[in-house]
Amino acid sequence: MAKVAVFSAGSWGTAFALVLADAGNDVTMWARREEVVANVNDKHENSDYFPGVELPESITATTDPGTALDGAEYVVLSVPSQSLRQNLSEWAPLIPADAVLISLMKGVELGSTKRMSEVIAEVTGAGPERIAVVSGPNLAPEIVRREPAASVIACEDDEVAHRVQKLCHSRAFRPYRSTDVLGCELGGAYKNVVGLAVGMAVGLGFGDNTTASVITRGLAETARLAMKLGADPLTLMGLAGLGDLVATCSSPLSRNRTFGERLGQGMTTEEIYATTKQVAEGAKSCKSILDLARHNGVDAPIAEHVDAVVRGEISARDMMDAFIARDTKAERD
Repeated sequence: MAKVAVFSAGSWGTAFALVLADAGNDVTMWARREEVVANVNDKHENSDYFPGVELPESITATTDPGTALDGAEYVVLSVPSQSLRQNLSEWAPLIPADAVLISLMKGVELGSTKRMSEVIAEVTGAGPERIAVVSGPNLAPEIVRREPAASVIACEDDEVAHRVQKLCHSRAFRPYRSTDVLGCELGGAYKNVVGLAVGMAVGLGFGDNTTASVITRGLAETARLAMKLGADPLTLMGLAGLGDLVATCSSPLSRNRTFGERLGQGMTTEEIYATTKQVAEGAKSCKSILDLARHNGVDAPIAEHVDAVVRGEISARDMMDAFIARDTKAERD
């Protein structure tokens, strides 16, 4: 049994805490609100996200980061990507010096265009052997129902990746491992942007031909950027690439696809934010991913047009029309 701290108690953080508990670990979740902590400790439930789902007794919660981190061998980070730096700066002094830091986040930081593992390294001073990422087709509502799922644990140190792999291998959750942190993170971040584009197509009333085309071109766009930065192209064909992309673009449980659908139906970004408490990472990170692509000379039409729709500069219909109007070329180009 390992002691694991999970920051925070949102949908994916709670779902992964359940996976860790099922795998036999002692899990403490940090939550910002007292009522969430009381709900987890007294009723063994996080009713804000998963009402009626019983959490194992080995999961407890606290609002005190020091209590959550006391003796923790692993620290799981599951906050919105754009708030990671600020939050982690507060927690970093309390993190045990030998704890492995595990990122569940899928985004690229605005301004710096850094991946989440890079932000973690910069804020904490942790070396690559102490930083792992989890990425794959892992829709939280299905995870808490203990439906079979697989994911990728990536760390530059394969021995650490193996340790984290064993940490979260439960009866319903099968983790694979990789040393391609870059490819796993870019696949996870970019699929959110593609999910928005697919959602817009669905919201506009288009069918499977259209969505399949957007998914495929989105994968190509992701691979162009990932390979330019040095990722293994096979990573993009695996669970952290194609697998995550398919789940995000195909499921109504996906926050990014749902956000995109509402944009396609004519809602503005501000109107959508006002009606949901869930974060669609693609809407927050599309600008930073576009900046990253431009800085590296990579053509990124999906990221470019999704960013324009999110900003209210063009409509979802304009985006789809622009895709069709682009110059024709050989597919490999």
